[in-house]
Amino acid sequence: MKLIAIEEHFLTPEVCNAWTALGLAATDPSVAFHHGEIEGRLVDLAEGRLALMDETGVDVQVLSLTTPALHDLGPDSVDLARRTNDALAEAVARHPARFQAMATLPVSMPDEAALELERCMRVLGFKGTMLCGRVGAHNLDHPSLAPIFESAAACGAPVLLHPRVPDAAVRQAYYSGFTPEVDAAFACFGLGWHYDAGIQFLRLVLSGLFDRLPALQVILGHWGELVLFYAERLAALNRVSGLAHPIATYLRRNLYVTGSGIVLPEYLHRTAAVVGTERLLFSTDFPYQYRPGHDARRFLESCGLDAAATEGFAHGNWQRLVGR
Repeated sequence: MKLIAIEEHFLTPEVCNAWTALGLAATDPSVAFHHGEIEGRLVDLAEGRLALMDETGVDVQVLSLTTPALHDLGPDSVDLARRTNDALAEAVARHPARFQAMATLPVSMPDEAALELERCMRVLGFKGTMLCGRVGAHNLDHPSLAPIFESAAACGAPVLLHPRVPDAAVRQAYYSGFTPEVDAAFACFGLGWHYDAGIQFLRLVLSGLFDRLPALQVILGHWGELVLFYAERLAALNRVSGLAHPIATYLRRNLYVTGSGIVLPEYLHRTAAVVGTERLLFSTDFPYQYRPGHDARRFLESCGLDAAATEGFAHGNWQRLVGR
């Protein structure tokens, strides 16, 4: 059975240098996670990556620039996004049966980002785009960012909403007071950025974005970034939201969900119960959750879904979403 993993990351030396020039590590602790063996795997878009894909049982990786991507880079990110996408397109062209691509966008320049997304989808043949939460001081529902979502809806580009580190004030209030290592882990992959990503998605819902753009599709990783586990409680917002539909409708109409390498069948089945098996997508969150031993394939084969749902989870739902 073909296995397509849709949240798999890469990095280029040029982007890494741009982060360094900006001094981004001082304000975003996640930058420190991209060194050593992890960095080597991120920048490898050739035989080393393919060998690890084979080892874990993945046939196709859908590649996206790792967090925090270009969210903090300002006007210079316009040209950098174009070069990054062109480099990624070249990697896909070298291995078209093994790689697909998500667009990198200069999100701090929304009009330019919208045009770059259109170029990536219509010219380069990309499958969607990835955003990493806040853009400067703006949450994703800020009106200035509307052109990006309008472009995504017009192009049929699903938007993978990836976590990023919470705002500094939030980190100080909720995730500090321990060692620097614990503070960073608590604010990022331990818990903080999952809350942040879930909140960003809910802000999009509550802003009425999906009423204005009903065809827009968003992907959340990590089994829904905590949102799905409180779906029943979120229903209380229906009384005051002013939305055209209950929140549960948007979860089943505008949201796809993937596990990001968290191989827990109970999370998978909770997700299926909320959004439906036809909205499950597979991913390994390479290289961060890479584990040897044919791990991805073993999870697929033991996940407990019926044959049709397993086929959709492995590849069919993604292929239907992107239309090819």
